[in-house]
Amino acid sequence: MPRKGRPSKKYSQAARVHDIIRLIEARHGVSLTELEEETGVGRRTIQRDLIAIQEAGYPLTFDWEEGEKLFRFITGFKDVPPISFSLQELMTLSLIRSQIDFLEGTPFAEDVATVFRKVNSVLPPRFAAHMERIAKVAHPLLQGRRDYSKCHDALESIRQALLFQQSIVISYLPAGRGEAANYRVDPYTVLFQKGGLYLLGFAHNRQALRTFALERICGVEVLKERFEIPEDFTPEQALQTAFGLVAEPIMEVKVRFSPGIAHAVRDRVWHPSQEVAAQEDGSVVLTFRAGGRMEILSWILSYGAHAELLAPHDLRQELAAMARQTCALYDGA
Repeated sequence: MPRKGRPSKKYSQAARVHDIIRLIEARHGVSLTELEEETGVGRRTIQRDLIAIQEAGYPLTFDWEEGEKLFRFITGFKDVPPISFSLQELMTLSLIRSQIDFLEGTPFAEDVATVFRKVNSVLPPRFAAHMERIAKVAHPLLQGRRDYSKCHDALESIRQALLFQQSIVISYLPAGRGEAANYRVDPYTVLFQKGGLYLLGFAHNRQALRTFALERICGVEVLKERFEIPEDFTPEQALQTAFGLVAEPIMEVKVRFSPGIAHAVRDRVWHPSQEVAAQEDGSVVLTFRAGGRMEILSWILSYGAHAELLAPHDLRQELAAMARQTCALYDGA
């Protein structure tokens, strides 16, 4: 059966891709059907060409209108000038690269590797080798690092949804490893906390912001619907009442740290609401207002006998019970 539309053109993929780019630039949105008619080739060929356009660095996106995808470029991308870096900035980037081993097994790590391959390709070989040495000097100490290779495909879908602000349905395993549950989420951003990555977004079933551990996401469906992040949203504001990632009722926490480690506590920011008071014996008392009982308790326990929880009283009792249970494990040792 003869194809409708224009007769098939006898030209290379490069020339056809050039034509497709010009069509997308000239129109507000172009459908696969229109691209088929304009180029005279089949839909699968067009789809391969669109992938090639994305891989060439063009910010290709799409919207659904009347049940059909309309492809377009992100507005103003051609106006972005080339970016250059000083030698000092390149060194800083290399040092940062050495500190993101927690991304291993994710598509984000692959993106970082691609970025540095592109950077190194335009550097003199000797200097590129020097930057690689710098990147390998500072290795982060990430004990208990998560294995994200098992959820690589799900993370690729999340990356797409984050980039183009598309809603998703995730299949999420609870902490107890029971049956997975489905959540519809508008993904806002990805957070890093204590060696782990977390998705922060608006959960429709809860009608509230929620965090999801990425390694427990076992499936992702990217939906056609788009969403807008609220203009007043910032991760800092969303988590300002939490000690870590868990949003629970706020309580005033007061902890005394012994003189031997007072300097290490005094010189760090543990929470935006903190107040540090020096004591006559050289100890310090740290006070802050936040939620997240288990995160607070595990943090205090990490200091052993050098940290005493003074308030709130019920949390102090809970910590005391945990300490007694720990001591019982070593009776007779």
